[in-house]
Amino acid sequence: MKTKRIVITGGPGSGKTALIRHFESLGYACLPEISREVTKKAQQDGIDQLFLEQPLLFSRLLLEGRLNQFHQANNLSDSLVFYDRGLPDVPSYMDYLNTNYPNEFIETCAIHRYDAIFLLPPWESIYETDNERYESFAEATRIFNYLHRGYEQFEYNVHHVPLGTIEDRCEYILESLKPHS
Repeated sequence: MKTKRIVITGGPGSGKTALIRHFESLGYACLPEISREVTKKAQQDGIDQLFLEQPLLFSRLLLEGRLNQFHQANNLSDSLVFYDRGLPDVPSYMDYLNTNYPNEFIETCAIHRYDAIFLLPPWESIYETDNERYESFAEATRIFNYLHRGYEQFEYNVHHVPLGTIEDRCEYILESLKPHS
């Protein structure tokens, strides 16, 4: 049985991590977002905002980490694995920043394909900033648009997850993954 790779993505503060945690609580295999880990490590090394100060290094570390996560699915016996963000998030964010990046970023995304993409829209009433999330809501909305375009550039059918309770969002995703005759 091939494990289906499912990406949950969206701009900052759209509820991705809460949704991933809900899928985990239901017993699904889930792989966490790694950008906070990369940011905290850089802060320990004296770089306050690696994403802003050295965006190419930050993005390369994310790409490597997400590629490792992509390959982790090869060792799972689960029918589904949910990712908190996917490889195409990296060039999408770089495009948002108008920052050049090597062609290997595009090649990596083109070669390593996911089975389904679920994009969470900006949701102002739940949006919060913190030490690792510094973007305004307006910036989060622009990032959402870049993510949508980024995944479409890799010819994914992007599912827009409606606003609602975590349970409703989870049900929408699971229903979308069922084969329809």
